Amino acid sequence: MTSYAATPARVRSLPRAWAFVRRHLLTVYAALALLYLMLPIGVVVLFSFNDPVGRFNYTWEGFTLDHWLNPFGVPGIQESITTSLEIAALASLTATTLGTLIALALVRYAFRGRGATNIFIFLPMTTPEVVLGASLLTLFLNLGVSTGFWTIFIAHVMFNISFVVVTVRARIVGFDRHLEEAAMDLGANEWTTFWRVTLPLIAPGIVAGALIAFALSVDDFVITNFNAGATVTFPLYVWGAARIGVPPQVNVIGTAIFAVAVILMLANVLLQRRKEHA
Repeated sequence: MTSYAATPARVRSLPRAWAFVRRHLLTVYAALALLYLMLPIGVVVLFSFNDPVGRFNYTWEGFTLDHWLNPFGVPGIQESITTSLEIAALASLTATTLGTLIALALVRYAFRGRGATNIFIFLPMTTPEVVLGASLLTLFLNLGVSTGFWTIFIAHVMFNISFVVVTVRARIVGFDRHLEEAAMDLGANEWTTFWRVTLPLIAPGIVAGALIAFALSVDDFVITNFNAGATVTFPLYVWGAARIGVPPQVNVIGTAIFAVAVILMLANVLLQRRKEHA
């Protein structure tokens, strides 16, 4: 009798279990995907505290803070990270300025060649980096330009503009033009309207584009490797060090860059939320 009575209860519990699975399946899938994406970063952070016995920081030997206390203790690493930060700052500033102006032109004005311009904007995003790097190197060699710091800067500006245009353009498309019209009706001229109304409202898109450009510039290896010449950026330093042994300081610098990027992103999100509730 007990087995027969328990059977309907189990049958009734099956739809509830299936409904629970259906409600939480997407959440579980998203959590697993996020864990998969964050696992390599977690390994980098963990091994920044490792105390390896030899040159290779591939197996866990013990916990230490020595590498965090002396992050530039390896020859060449400070120069490489300084070069990467300088190029990233200059390239992101230039790409953000040019990309914002291009995005405004594409959204606000109809001109001959607008469709072709849209296509050319997306080309660097869809073209393989190997092709871009080799093409730029060919261009520089044909023009007689020596590869180095400034050729890396030009290359980074080139591929960063596309990401800035796409990001800023999405913000401008959702912009309410009536706010500009109201400002001009109240006596503001074009420049005053842009600086007091338009720019503050599209600033989140500009900041997001600048952060993306900065991150892509610091991280780039393929295009930089083609056009670096004797200049060594941080990704190039890591690639060269990997052949003879990666020092834990590389993990320390990588963790610090990741932490700064996350802090800036969270600060931007919190600032925008505060403005929305203000």
